[in-house]
Amino acid sequence: MSKIIVALDGFSSCGKSTTAKRVAAILHYAFVDTGAMYRAVALYFHRNQVDITNLEAVADALEHVDISFQFNQQRQASDTILNGENVEVEIRKMYISELVSQVAAITIVRRAMVAQQQKMGKKKGLVMDGRDIGTVVFPNAEVKIFMTAQPHIRAQRRKLELLQKGEDLPLEDIIENLRMRDEIDSNREEGPLKRADDSIDLDTSFRSMDEQVDFVLAQVERVKRENK
Repeated sequence: MSKIIVALDGFSSCGKSTTAKRVAAILHYAFVDTGAMYRAVALYFHRNQVDITNLEAVADALEHVDISFQFNQQRQASDTILNGENVEVEIRKMYISELVSQVAAITIVRRAMVAQQQKMGKKKGLVMDGRDIGTVVFPNAEVKIFMTAQPHIRAQRRKLELLQKGEDLPLEDIIENLRMRDEIDSNREEGPLKRADDSIDLDTSFRSMDEQVDFVLAQVERVKRENK
């Protein structure tokens, strides 16, 4: 079977990006971290003091946002490049996490990013994770996975990730940030976070990363067998 598109959707801190990266590497597919794209936009807006309630200002700012990905040999993963600057570390900080869902909820921002994402997927052979990949970006993706995890486990994972980046925040603050992001992501007008009718659920609460990757690869193999 020719190359396909694998769409991983779900809540933050469920392991989507790490799983997607590893699946893409095993399949020799391209990987696109859509969350990083929205984080890069949020960083640009923050730096340039863009009023996100002013749609004219937002539209003007988007004209000056160029996002690409560059493979980092040391990390064996792609770094996010914003207007020629490597912002991979900066966009993972908590102040961006507190802003990104509000930015991603803006209709013109989502439409601009979705257009870029769909362009990336024209040749297929792609693993993409996000909130609306299987519902809006690639509704015809051959494999759709919806990932979830228990809230306290998600918060613990996020705390560990922040600690590894030098940020030590109270677990209560992280739980509140995840709750706020879930609410915004699930209720926004454009491309809300929701499970596609034909997606397969994957609860990662008590699964190792290897088990998560194997689960997704098994769905890829199933689809390929069924379409031989």
